[in-house]
Amino acid sequence: MASLRDLKARINSTSNTKQITKAMEMVSASKLNKAEDNAKAFVPYMEKIQEVVASIASGNIDVDHPMLISRPVKKTGYIVITSDRGLAGPYNTNVLRKLYQTIEERHQSKDEYVIIPIGKVGRDFCKKRELPIAHEITGLPDQPNFAEIKDIANYAVNMFADEEVDELNLFYNHFISAISQEVTETKVLPLNDIDVGEKQSSMYEYEPNQEQILETLLPQYAESLVYGALLDGKASEHASRMTAMRNATDNAEDIIDELTLSYNRARQAAITQEISEIVSGAAALE
Repeated sequence: MASLRDLKARINSTSNTKQITKAMEMVSASKLNKAEDNAKAFVPYMEKIQEVVASIASGNIDVDHPMLISRPVKKTGYIVITSDRGLAGPYNTNVLRKLYQTIEERHQSKDEYVIIPIGKVGRDFCKKRELPIAHEITGLPDQPNFAEIKDIANYAVNMFADEEVDELNLFYNHFISAISQEVTETKVLPLNDIDVGEKQSSMYEYEPNQEQILETLLPQYAESLVYGALLDGKASEHASRMTAMRNATDNAEDIIDELTLSYNRARQAAITQEISEIVSGAAALE
């Protein structure tokens, strides 16, 4: 059995860990509220730009934009969104496992795909397994703005436009609730299956014309898909880290209770032993 000093040290150490995990849980909860608001605030913009693009693409005009046309897939680009640090429960593990399984199922050679990791964990994962990386970005803030990811989003879109890849897919954690996130794969390009349902009935007047509007709007729409997924992923990251830290705090409390019980038993046994020795010594003197 561990000594009283060892048990006391373990109780103090676990209590300090509990304080840290509790503080991290509160910080993540605060960041989650802001991230969730950001993700929700971006949805109306996404819906409107999707509606306009679909209205033009589904109209009677002869649309011949390369971003709307599927071509034989010789090479695929994958954008994967992870965090820059761990302690976020299964947040990173789930999306990276899904990415790796997808690559194993769809490709026979590393020449058939390329990866664009957003986040240090995803980048390190790809480097460790020697997966081909086209571009990367790390160190994004907890509440990123579009300017901070515009370059990498534009780079990914240009890869498709320049036919370096024939399709572009996005892997991220979709935020459902504070306790539920779902790994999601979204096709970014080509944009040949935009669906807005009844919204296509909206009528617009275009200036200068539909073709030129589409030329400008399609790259922006593809870039906004990446940014929207990043906002969604950030909300999922903070939610997952909050849950992980709450579980760690609960586990620490359970360990402290067990150690305290062991400490009290050991202390009681030591006191009983001391009393027995005193009584035996007194009896021997009589």
